[in-house]
Amino acid sequence: MRHQYKNLLKRYSFYLGGDQPHVPWVERIRSVVGAFIGLMLVLTMAKFLGELSGLNEWLMASLGASALLVFALPQSPMAQPWAVIAGNTLSALVGISIIHLVHEPLLAMPLAASLSILGMFVLRCLHPPAAAVALIVVLGHVMHYRYAFFPVMVDSILLVMAGAVYSNLTGKRYPNRPI
Repeated sequence: MRHQYKNLLKRYSFYLGGDQPHVPWVERIRSVVGAFIGLMLVLTMAKFLGELSGLNEWLMASLGASALLVFALPQSPMAQPWAVIAGNTLSALVGISIIHLVHEPLLAMPLAASLSILGMFVLRCLHPPAAAVALIVVLGHVMHYRYAFFPVMVDSILLVMAGAVYSNLTGKRYPNRPI
């Protein structure tokens, strides 16, 4: 009977994260500290650049999700510089374009996200947080294409640079290099 419960528990624990790989605490701490340092640097720089240029928008809201990929999963194809920078920038451009063409938010939001995914497939820059960028742009009713370049592209570049420095200083190779 006890063995039966143990097997049942093991079987259903899969649905509660049982399929997640074990990550040593040293790696968890390395990722968390990296994300904190990286985001602090990026946000500080972006705020400074925003103030310098007189722009209120200096933060890309999905930056935390991008940081998870860059700092916790630096070898993932979805965390590579092209994916982060091009995926986020493209998705912002798509979202802004959709706002100009579609005025019904219930249609504009899924259209922006799905077309940004299509664009990322075409440009080979799949980055899951980028689909959120398209939604954020539509939800925020961002009308200026400038937003795609600052803060979205600039924040993405700064995050990738911070990720590269931190990862390589802490023994993780980032970005991936051809074999």
